[in-house]
Amino acid sequence: MSFTYEAVGATLQDLAACPPGFHPLHVRTRIGEGAEVFHKAAEAVLTWELHRALGVGIEASADRAATGVDVTVSLAGLIKAPCRIVWTVEESRRAGWAYGTLPGHPESGEEAFLVTRTGDGTVWLTVAAFSRPAKWYARAGGPATRGLQQAYARRCGKVLRGLCADEPDAF
Repeated sequence: MSFTYEAVGATLQDLAACPPGFHPLHVRTRIGEGAEVFHKAAEAVLTWELHRALGVGIEASADRAATGVDVTVSLAGLIKAPCRIVWTVEESRRAGWAYGTLPGHPESGEEAFLVTRTGDGTVWLTVAAFSRPAKWYARAGGPATRGLQQAYARRCGKVLRGLCADEPDAF
């Protein structure tokens, strides 16, 4: 299966990338501080733990994000969103990946999940995407669909912060 958009990998060059005709998404959330928080957050993102904790279904062709891994995200078992990882990064101060949409996904575009540790030790999650509706129900949702994407990205940060905290009920 091929991707449903042309700018494959654009988020690797620039998280704010948004090709013409697509809607941008960029949500940055402070997760905590320090190397331990960074490593916990990176592992949670790279191993699908974050997504499972969000309550979405994840079917992946590998246990860890890697370029070329196929991932199907499902919501309430009703909506299935097939994707493929287009890039991953695992460095001392940043880790994450992005997937691109495949035929059958309700949207067309790319979404990135990147954990970074700044010079002062602060750990951040950035969820960045560009998308446009591909299915009739995504088109019908209009601005509400984009609002749900924003809410999902904010929830990613809140849940990841909870996963990295010592308190089990932090999210």
